[in-house]
Amino acid sequence: MLFLIGVLLAIFVLPSPWGLVAIAVGAIFDIAETTLFLWWSKRRKASVGVGMLVGKTGVAVGSLWPEGQVKVNGEIWKARCAGGCDAGTTIVVRAIDGLTLEVDPA
Repeated sequence: MLFLIGVLLAIFVLPSPWGLVAIAVGAIFDIAETTLFLWWSKRRKASVGVGMLVGKTGVAVGSLWPEGQVKVNGEIWKARCAGGCDAGTTIVVRAIDGLTLEVDPA
């Protein structure tokens, strides 16, 4: 609605050549702003899903002999550690099996 009012004002209020110039400059500015916004929003991929946890570090909440719980990115996950580790040990996520994280001591 505001765009339509602006175009009508530019056509009928401004002198003859300047109304069209104002509309052209406004259109160029709008296209440049939209292009910049689209480029800015696509500059990096969203990191979502369980797969993004591979390689992250966390802390063992309980002992992992061989299964227990770990805290990664503020979330508590069920985990399995082949070599085992005690509570409080820093771990690294190596793989994911369903919703169980395969971890190793860091």
